[in-house]
Amino acid sequence: MFYKKDNSGYRVLIEGIRLKTLVHGQKTLLCEFRIERGRLLPSHKHPHEQSGYLVSGHMKLMIGDERFDVEPGDSWCIPGDVEHAAQVLEDSVAVEIFSPVREDYLP
Repeated sequence: MFYKKDNSGYRVLIEGIRLKTLVHGQKTLLCEFRIERGRLLPSHKHPHEQSGYLVSGHMKLMIGDERFDVEPGDSWCIPGDVEHAAQVLEDSVAVEIFSPVREDYLP
């Protein structure tokens, strides 16, 4: 599978948070999130391991009991079934990989 950059095709995950799946295989899924300043990604968990990279913006990321100040170039890995949330301090773009594939994120 190959993805050529295209600014269309994003869907609203929750208000102020847009998602686009870029590529996926049998075991992993890569997606991009575009998140508006002032948004809160509510605390949640899922069985998927989640690794991410902040392309632009600024966020506070909560993983379990830890808090992180996330700036462009920072990355994270969240084990499956661990509570996490994010507070978005600036318009942000994050790229994340999920394993196994999140069926709900398939195009």
